Amino acid sequence: MGSLADGQESATGARRKGTRIQVRRSGVHGKGVFAIAPLAEGETIIEYIGEVITWKQAQKRHPHNPADPNHTFFFHIDKKHVIDAAVGGNSARWINHSCKPNCEADEEGGRVFIKALRNIEPGEELSYDYGLIIDAKYTKKLLAEYPCWCGAKKCRGTLLAPKDKPKKKKKK
Repeated sequence: MGSLADGQESATGARRKGTRIQVRRSGVHGKGVFAIAPLAEGETIIEYIGEVITWKQAQKRHPHNPADPNHTFFFHIDKKHVIDAAVGGNSARWINHSCKPNCEADEEGGRVFIKALRNIEPGEELSYDYGLIIDAKYTKKLLAEYPCWCGAKKCRGTLLAPKDKPKKKKKK
């Protein structure tokens, strides 16, 4: 086991000196991650860690909680791999989705880092756009299975990424 990342607790509950983030109850959904110190635009805040597995393994594990089948700690890396933060994960797994996020997830060489999109003040909840991708046609039923509770003015109402609309052919 490596050193603790910012905001990560040890098995005894001790926090690393200089912690800049904290997991606590969220007004958005369940648990959330909050800044407890100023975070600068462009700053890497935390790495999203967990067990790296294949998508085939992820499908066998899904869902972690049958009562809430669409809630997972899976993070897509590439066509073959996913991070399962339910196994060996850290505080990053509790960062909630927002349609107007203050962070972004940046994949670099099979690793995922959460970075600030703007300056973040102490007390603000961290968020990024999950942009979940599902190949199926978006129906009212499917969209209802992935609701968004971010409260942004232009909330799209779902954790799912917008589908690319087919381009209309111009008439000559």
